[in-house]
Amino acid sequence: MQPQPIAMPQHAYDVTVADFDEKVLAASLSVPVLVDFWADWCQPCRVLKPILEKLAGEYGGRFLLAKVNSDDNQELAMRYGVRGIPAVKAFLGGELVDEFTGALAESQVREFLDGLVPSPAEPLRLEALAALDRGDLDGARKALARAIEQDPRNEDVRLDYVELSIETGDIDVARQLLDTLHAEARDRARVEALDARLRLAASCTVGDADALHARVTADADDLDARLQLANALALKRSYRDAFDQLLEIVRRNRQWNDEAGRKTMLTLFNLLATQPEHDDLVREYRVALSRTLN
Repeated sequence: MQPQPIAMPQHAYDVTVADFDEKVLAASLSVPVLVDFWADWCQPCRVLKPILEKLAGEYGGRFLLAKVNSDDNQELAMRYGVRGIPAVKAFLGGELVDEFTGALAESQVREFLDGLVPSPAEPLRLEALAALDRGDLDGARKALARAIEQDPRNEDVRLDYVELSIETGDIDVARQLLDTLHAEARDRARVEALDARLRLAASCTVGDADALHARVTADADDLDARLQLANALALKRSYRDAFDQLLEIVRRNRQWNDEAGRKTMLTLFNLLATQPEHDDLVREYRVALSRTLN
């Protein structure tokens, strides 16, 4: 009885110099194509190849895997500068856009793919952002929840959900999700900024700025009211007014409440670190804080 050939994943196929332009360059105009340069004698190739084939099937057409035997297609290997194998080249829009060499672990290959392949959650994320622009917080929440179901590993979607939860006062939900992202997130700056904003949100009641302002007007030394007012203003993105209140706390009593004025200013600096439009404001109040302390 003849042995049955092993079925090739639907989205993975062999490519030669004769059909490279069609199966790689032309195909990459509509979907990312990974080209795996390999050879029979290459042991690392035997490690990487099944990982790539598995992921090609799992991603279900979100990328195509073109496998090139570099010994049989040396012209292609030379054309794309293959000096060691396995060599994986990523094509998009008919152009080489990224690459790696060597047998990476599956987790590393996934990370490589996630930077290349559009997430199935992206349309829902865009829907959520559009809902936010309309002021439809409930619609945005539902869209982001569906996006997380579509792609639970999508970092941008999860960070968007954290930000929306802070916006709507769901502090416990935001904290739980952000805690899961601390160890694994690639966008460390955004995680730290959201963490700073979450600390601010947890320290005051949204919407009490008018009452707090009245307390400060009645008693300029009511530093607790000033701190709560600064937090409330920061949550409303009135950052200059928040900085003014915090700086006044430092001026009046820099040691009060374990240096709460100075420490909260540092938290605000971290919050705004990922927002270039506030660079001048942050620079201004860093100088003001330094002068006040010295």
